[in-house]
Amino acid sequence: MRLAPDLSPALDYARRHALHALLVARGDELVACELGNGFQRESAHPLYSGTKSFWGVLALYAQEDGLLELDEPVAATIASWSDDPWKRRVTLRMLLALTSGFAFGGLGASVPAYDRALAIPLRDEPGTRFTYGGIPLQIFGAVLARKLERSTRTPHEYLRERVLEPAGVRVASWRRLGDGTQPLPTGASLRVDDWLAYGRFVLRHREQLAACFQGSAANPRYGLGWWLGVAGAPPDLVYASGSGGQALYLIPSLDLCVAHFGKSASFRHEAFLKRLVAA
Repeated sequence: MRLAPDLSPALDYARRHALHALLVARGDELVACELGNGFQRESAHPLYSGTKSFWGVLALYAQEDGLLELDEPVAATIASWSDDPWKRRVTLRMLLALTSGFAFGGLGASVPAYDRALAIPLRDEPGTRFTYGGIPLQIFGAVLARKLERSTRTPHEYLRERVLEPAGVRVASWRRLGDGTQPLPTGASLRVDDWLAYGRFVLRHREQLAACFQGSAANPRYGLGWWLGVAGAPPDLVYASGSGGQALYLIPSLDLCVAHFGKSASFRHEAFLKRLVAA
């Protein structure tokens, strides 16, 4: 497959679905830049659940730094979890893959603070079921915060230092919870050029970050904060996704990175991508 020789159908589809900003980059070349609905290229835009795509990437760097292991149990850091027969089996990989056993919830305005998230009971046996939600990311944040205590850094400071600054990405703002901490599953706002820069960084380091793009037995189409593939697109497509049409598409075989901002419940990744790439 290849980038469609005529991008007009893809651009038209995005415009019809409340487009705010769209950047299409092939390698170092920006092949399309489209803005809509009065949105400015320099304006910050919320990623919503696209924010999740930061944490699997950071976890792999933290593993490289010797700070954690993906397959270590949460209970190794959170001692109270050792007393629960299901919770003591939950690993950091399960949290990031959304297979830890928590029910749906913990998104938008209902993201719980770390202590409250740690107290929420599991609904399912760990590793047996994929359930989308924000609670597992908050658990991961609680574990990472404990591991970073000696360095006096927060998870978000560590993310900025280890991933975002090397990627040339500046977060314009990040929502705060009632206790003053910042949420992990949602809450970041970026300029579209920073969203694209993050995608290019991940694309450049994709071999180092390969574990982010491996699905689980419970859901082969979801890695560590990244969705894996859609029908009709190149098989190596991975993407970050947030409500309203926020998306960051990476297609390594085409050296393609696409950043999309919008505000439409009807925007569909499959419909956009089938217009963006051609057989």
